[in-house]
Amino acid sequence: MTQNAQTVIALDKARMQAMADKDIAKLETLLGDDLIYTHSSARLDTKASLIGAMKSGATVYSAVTPSDVQAQDLGDAVVLTGIADIKVTSNGAALAFRVRFTDVYAKRGGGWQMVAWQSTKTP
Repeated sequence: MTQNAQTVIALDKARMQAMADKDIAKLETLLGDDLIYTHSSARLDTKASLIGAMKSGATVYSAVTPSDVQAQDLGDAVVLTGIADIKVTSNGAALAFRVRFTDVYAKRGGGWQMVAWQSTKTP
């Protein structure tokens, strides 16, 4: 596995933990301003709307746990695929489910930022 792949897998795990920890400052750094975040419900968020929903309490992640994560190193981009177990309260409804995801990080200014997320609930 390449250094980029290892770095981005670790960053994405930290990003998922930051969501569960409600660490907005860390998310501000890890998420690109041009983020396109497609939830498993097909709802679409930007960086601003995703963080805004977390700040307002409309979306409260209590756990995001990745597994089976694979990385494709494309140089200035790394594509991750894997599985995540998610526990979230969305608009007052507690939900727990598993998704298969594709996640893209872009190299920017010497660091990495997440620029796309797409997930699908598993049966």
